[in-house]
Amino acid sequence: MFGGSIPALITPFKNREFDEETYRKFVSWQIEQGSTGVVPCGTTGESPTLDHAEHRAVTEACIDEVAGRVPVLAGCGSNSTREAIGLTRHAKEAGADGALIVTPYYNKPNQEGMFQHFKAINDAVSLPIIIYNIPGRSVVDMSVETMARCYRELENVIGVKDATGNLARVPLQRAACGKGFIQLSGEDQTALAFNAHGGVGCISVTANVAPKLVADFQKASLSGDHKKALELEDKLTALHDVMFIEPSPGPVKYAASLLGLCLPDMRLPLVPISDATKAKIRAAMIGAGLLEK
Repeated sequence: MFGGSIPALITPFKNREFDEETYRKFVSWQIEQGSTGVVPCGTTGESPTLDHAEHRAVTEACIDEVAGRVPVLAGCGSNSTREAIGLTRHAKEAGADGALIVTPYYNKPNQEGMFQHFKAINDAVSLPIIIYNIPGRSVVDMSVETMARCYRELENVIGVKDATGNLARVPLQRAACGKGFIQLSGEDQTALAFNAHGGVGCISVTANVAPKLVADFQKASLSGDHKKALELEDKLTALHDVMFIEPSPGPVKYAASLLGLCLPDMRLPLVPISDATKAKIRAAMIGAGLLEK
């Protein structure tokens, strides 16, 4: 169900409020450009600063605009199990195809606590779950053993978005969970190697501004056309790099604004990116053929 190029969608703001009209146009453009799925309300969508009503509104607008053209993997994570259940229940009712659920951040549960968190969500809502493992943001790291336990014992857990940055985890998770376990990269820069180890796609930041290039890259990589995939990676690598030289989604929102897709506005505590970063982003966009000099 989930694979290929899946953009972690930005959430456009206008006067710091959700700009639904712009968002809907953006979602349709992503699909027209070849994206094979979408993720509303992920980290790149500034979910930490969306209140519950906004979170629901963004998810609903995305699902409605997609209208079944590609799978929708709705961001439903929280460090509160009760809150995560509520978000997942809403995503199911709204028509999402799956839930992306991050390991609980800040409160630092142990491996048993992480398993029980996902078990509670699994038992409460019948919706496919992709575990989002990102130790750099959540502080906790779900072990291969706990992930395999989740996959074996929880019928709704179908895969992982792996943003550990550790490529050795991919074959280890493949060995522990089996070939049916969906592994999606959470990092554009290592997506080629991730797929080579058994991954089936990437939940991408760069795809927000280069959806066709990233979709073509994923298609080449997953079909075994290594030469073409490498050529596209060379074209995209500088762009991947600048997406994270300041806190995300600052760089990608600015890049989107250069294409006229949305305003670069974010909410505090995120602040506008520096002029030096803007120059680097523009240069990378030109290098990828997305802007003229």
